[in-house]
Amino acid sequence: MTVASVPSGEADDILVVDGLRHSYGETLAIQDLSFRMQRGEIFGLLGPNGGGKTTLFRILSTLLAPTAGRASIGGHDVVREPQEVRRQIGVVFQAPSLDVKLTVRENMVHQGHLYGLHGAALDARIDEMLGRVAMRERADARVETLSGGMRRRVDLAKGLLHRPALVLLDEPTTGLDPGARLDLWSYVSDARKRDGLSVLITTHLMEDAERCDRLLIVERGRIVALGTPDALRESVGGDVIVARTRDPEALAVAVRERFGEDASVVDGALRVRRARGPEFVPQLFDAFPGQIEAVSVGKPTLEDVFIQYTGHRLWDGEA
Repeated sequence: MTVASVPSGEADDILVVDGLRHSYGETLAIQDLSFRMQRGEIFGLLGPNGGGKTTLFRILSTLLAPTAGRASIGGHDVVREPQEVRRQIGVVFQAPSLDVKLTVRENMVHQGHLYGLHGAALDARIDEMLGRVAMRERADARVETLSGGMRRRVDLAKGLLHRPALVLLDEPTTGLDPGARLDLWSYVSDARKRDGLSVLITTHLMEDAERCDRLLIVERGRIVALGTPDALRESVGGDVIVARTRDPEALAVAVRERFGEDASVVDGALRVRRARGPEFVPQLFDAFPGQIEAVSVGKPTLEDVFIQYTGHRLWDGEA
């Protein structure tokens, strides 16, 4: 089931994906993906590891040709016009792409040369981008002396050096401490405000997903939901009640029979979605005395959205 996306015209779209499929031998990694991303948007691909996000990322960055379907960036087909696409995009891979034996500036110079930048223009661009990510003072430090968060900043500065229209960020905050995550998002948001940058991010972290304008939830290579974080949460509806018990399967059956509720077991706990959840909790305790060890009630989160559309937690779906 999908949530309707915001309509857009071709001229407003930085990215168009139409019927994209890819398989590794008999293993189908992505299946009939179709969506559009608007210019200036922060668009998130949320799903478990092994769910197809990285395959899509490699296709969009022109590293892998799809088995079927098409994708275009800035109006250029990723298969037929890879050079034009590469001029449109900046890429920050999950694995660091820096030469640790070189200095920060030397890494940036090599990146600039790949895009035809030289001389004073390149020097000025390097100073600007390192300044944006608060790394100008460490420009002459070897990368091997930097912390993980600092290296991620330099990776981002490299990806933005040639002023791309779209930057692809593959799990950009994985392994970073909370402060470094906030810093990275601050630099990304600043680039969007200054340059009208469009951002496509793959993630399995709910904190990152919350910062996106729209989210595409993928599961086993398929689209299961698409919409803004608020719209996705609203699509779940009601409150989410989670009850801990010794026998969650038996209690789920009993709740369905007694109350007619759509009760399920997720991560070893009873899960019930219902309007006015706090009013339902006393009824649970009265109906099943001594069986419930603990209970919590909350508004739907993006984790609840993922469970609603896939039947399991994000981590449980990793392949």
